[in-house]
Amino acid sequence: MNTERKTVLKTNILSKHYVSESLFKPKKIVKALSSVSLELKEGETLGLVGESGCGKSTFAKTVIGLEKKTNGSIFIHGRELSTFSPKELSSHIQMIFQDPYNSLNPRKKAWEIVSDPLRIKNKLTQQELKKKASELIERVGLRPELAERYPHMFSGGQRQRLGIARALITNPKVIICDEPVSALDVSVQAQVINLLKDLQKELNLSYLFISHDLSVVKYIANRIAVMYLGKIVEQGPCEDVFNKPMHPYTQALIQSAPDFNSDIELSQIETISGELPSPLNPPSGCHFSNRCQHANDLCHKE
Repeated sequence: MNTERKTVLKTNILSKHYVSESLFKPKKIVKALSSVSLELKEGETLGLVGESGCGKSTFAKTVIGLEKKTNGSIFIHGRELSTFSPKELSSHIQMIFQDPYNSLNPRKKAWEIVSDPLRIKNKLTQQELKKKASELIERVGLRPELAERYPHMFSGGQRQRLGIARALITNPKVIICDEPVSALDVSVQAQVINLLKDLQKELNLSYLFISHDLSVVKYIANRIAVMYLGKIVEQGPCEDVFNKPMHPYTQALIQSAPDFNSDIELSQIETISGELPSPLNPPSGCHFSNRCQHANDLCHKE
């Protein structure tokens, strides 16, 4: 019996470049993503980790069509992204944004915010939209009467639950979670993460979970991809990457994350030296070579 899970999202040598223009200076190319190849399987969570500015959010926006790719290809359920109409695409892939305060329209009631993607896609009456939105609001753990409230009347965790409900309203199977809990208190983070896990089991969802918080990714992800300066430097099953990291950047990233159950003092934790290089002028060879204590001459060339 073949138990191989289907690939629901795939990128093949995906690149995204921006042109930096100045009146008196020549054009420069910012390589935000360089030849990124990843696969997300049905029902799994792929964690994408790396420092701020490494290209994680650019990858998310490019995959969902908010940014136009420069090179490479993006496939959702085996179809190239460019073959989907916007209405069609919303039924296959949705996004939960990082900031629950700025991602919700302050002038709309909760049920209107949640039903917006459905309003665009289907010709439903206001009563039908309200009914579907209210059901989903209750499903993400909010009382149904809260559907009539405005965003400023909710806490940060409640607003993010609304964001999750909005992402689910069109019944997509792929959800991009772009730092969905980084703006929340630690106690609320756990509640939202557990909600995402429960919904994944109920609805057979696949998550691309983007975060810089390794403890959160370790808890929720099945596989992990490590990004550095727009490139994937390592990927594999969660347990393998955390217990036997192969790339020096992955090793440094894991070592620099504080473990509050450990006896090691914060002052003794090894940190990654130097600053993240500019994508305008990345180092030659391995992009991590100028910050790596193991680098040799070959690392600066290949």
